[in-house]
Order: sequence, then C-alpha cells, then structure tokens
Amino acid sequence: MKLLTKTTLYFLLIMLPVFTAGAFYLYTEFNQEIKYETDEELVNDKLQWMRYLDTASVNNPVFSIKTPEFNLHPTNDAAQPTHHLKGVNIYQEPENTYAPFRQLSQVISLHNKNYELVLRKSLIEKDDLVKNIIHVMLAAFGGLLLFALLSNWLISKSIWKPFYRSLDKIQKLQLNKLDATVFEPAATHEFNRLNTALSAMTSRIHNDYTSIKELTEDAAHEMQTPLAIAQSKLELLLQDDTLSEIQLNSILTSYDELQRLSRLNHNLLLLAKIENQQYPLTEQPDLCTVVEKYLLLFEELIKEKDLHIHKEITATAPWPLHPALTDILVSNLLGNAIKYNYPQGSITIQLTPEAFTIANTSHLPEIPANVLFQRFKKHNNGYSNSNGLGLAIVKKMADSYHFHLTYYYANGQHTFRVSL
Repeated sequence: MKLLTKTTLYFLLIMLPVFTAGAFYLYTEFNQEIKYETDEELVNDKLQWMRYLDTASVNNPVFSIKTPEFNLHPTNDAAQPTHHLKGVNIYQEPENTYAPFRQLSQVISLHNKNYELVLRKSLIEKDDLVKNIIHVMLAAFGGLLLFALLSNWLISKSIWKPFYRSLDKIQKLQLNKLDATVFEPAATHEFNRLNTALSAMTSRIHNDYTSIKELTEDAAHEMQTPLAIAQSKLELLLQDDTLSEIQLNSILTSYDELQRLSRLNHNLLLLAKIENQQYPLTEQPDLCTVVEKYLLLFEELIKEKDLHIHKEITATAPWPLHPALTDILVSNLLGNAIKYNYPQGSITIQLTPEAFTIANTSHLPEIPANVLFQRFKKHNNGYSNSNGLGLAIVKKMADSYHFHLTYYYANGQHTFRVSL
C-alpha cells in the first residue's frame, strides 16, 4: 500500500468516529433543547389556563373539556402541588398513525372540586425540523469530510513529491552511471537530509565500484601474462625427449591445472563484467545464427557420442543481448547438454524470438534447486576441467538483463529455458 493511501486511510479512520460522535452529540442536544422549549410552552399554557379557570363563572360547577391538546375533567384524585411532564404517542385518525406529543398533567382544585388538567403539544413539526437539521448536518459533515480528504491528499501529494522523485532515481540507478546521479533540493528539511545522505551513499558506492572494477580488470590482466608464460614453458618441456614418463606426466598435470586456472580467471572476470553491466545492448544478434554456429563447432563432440539433435528453430530470432554474451549463453547450455549426455542420447533445441529451450538426456539425477546456480558447484565430479561456473554465468546474465531462466527435470531429461 502506498504511503499516501495509507495516510489517507488512517485519517479517514480517525475522522469518521469523530464526525459520528459529533453528529450524535448535536442531535441529542437539538432534541433536548426542543423538548425543553416545548415543556416551557406547556407550563406557560398551564398558567394561562389556571388564570382563566380561576376567574370562570361559579355557575359552572363542573368543567369537562376534552381535545387532543387540552383535557380537563373531574377526578376524585387528590390535588397535586406540581405538574408532571412526559412524552406520549396519540392516535391520529386522518393519517391512521400515532404522533409524538409532549404532555403536561396535574390534578388541580377549582371551586372546591378536583380536576385533572392535561395539556399536550405536538412534536411532529419539531421532529421534522430535527430531521431536516440532521440531514443538513450530515450533508455538511459529508462535504467537510470529502473536502478534508481531498485537501489532505493533494497537500500530501505535493509535500511528498520530492521523496518520490528521489525514490524513482534510486530505482533506476546503474552502477556505471552513479557519478551522474543528482538529487534535486527540496523545500522540506527532512527530504533535503535524505537527499544529502543518498548523494553521499551513491558517491561512496561509485568510488568503491570503480576501485573494485579497476582491481578486477588489473588483476585479471596481470594474471593472464604469467599464466601464458607458464603454459608456454610447460609446452616446451613437454617436447623434451630427455624427460622420463613420470616427469612428463607431472608436467602434463601442471599444464592442465594452469589451463583450468586460466579458464577460471577468465570466467570470474566475465562474471564481474556482467554484474557491472559492462556489456551494453548495442545491437540485437540473431540467436538462430549463433545456435547453428555452435552446432557446427561442437559437431565432432556430437558425433563422438552419437547424439541425436532435434531442432525446432524459427528463421530469425533477434535477442536484446550483447553478441559476446549471446555466444556464452548458447555455448554454455549446449556444451553442458553434450558434456553430461550419454552415448546415443538426444538433445532437443527449441528457439523462438521469445524463448530458447534446450533439453538433454542424462543419467544424472535432477539438480536440487538450492545448488542449481551456485558458483563452483559441480554436478558431476567426473569432469576435472569444469570449474562449476557455467550455469552461474548464465544465471547472472539472465538476472542482469531481465531474462527468465527456468530449469525442470522430467522423463530423464534436463531442460533449461531462457525467455524474454
């Protein structure tokens, strides 16, 4: 969930109970105030009627008046010193409904006789007034809430804009372009501190990256020269007829190990260059041409094992990959398919502009997922000339250039699939 959305939701969760409580409080206060005013009217009417009845003619010994809002009739109950107020519902014949009234009742004494006086005030109009007021309040609160949410969203979006600009730059950072990364100043102190810290961090990372890159390149370059000299010296010694068979075997073993060390140095340098994205996408080589080229180069090995090649290749398949990496991708996967196959086995190659799949038969079991692409992890120790970096290089290539590399095993076949 985005920070802006999360802030808005928290604000909404806080404001909704507050507005609800405010609306309930105002409704209760309005209702109490209306009841209080109605009770005052009833008391005033009672006083007016008491004055009138006190001055009424004594020739009318009995008063008996009965209306929905005024009721006076004789009673045997004792006179009451104070009146009683309460709410009642009275049947309304025209509407066939019960309507709310506020009622005042008291037993009074007139001309030495007791009468029950009942006064009522209708609350229908006042209830309608309360409902209208509540509707207006709810509309006002709803509009206020929407305005507050919209204002909060717009203000937060404007305030957080420098943060998202910096975040976008961080997400698009490339190691070889760190020195050109500039974080723009912001009007907020905290964001300026963040940009300053990010600038310092990217500067340190760029310096470390440059140092490691130079060290790797220099070390690899410097190692190649003595390795080449040592190999040439051993080749000369192998041509010496005066050496014994034991000495020749020792020299041959050393020569093989030096070759292995040279390949290891080359592969490690290659991994470093791929990680540093030193192979720009200058062109899109045709993967079909590369596959056909390496099938010809490995033709002798294929014939030696009498392997059956099944091809499903489209006419052209340009891939967004550096030509050197395209060669490495095909040679590593095809080389493994040949190396770990058994005599008279099969290799299936499928190639489209979107995916490159190669499957091979093998006596080796399924490769565990946790060691599949580990460096220096050999899946068959029978090959001493392997350094266990082939699949690691392909995996690093796929990660660096946003390809999807998958592996699965079924029916005695190991399948690798690289897709865009």
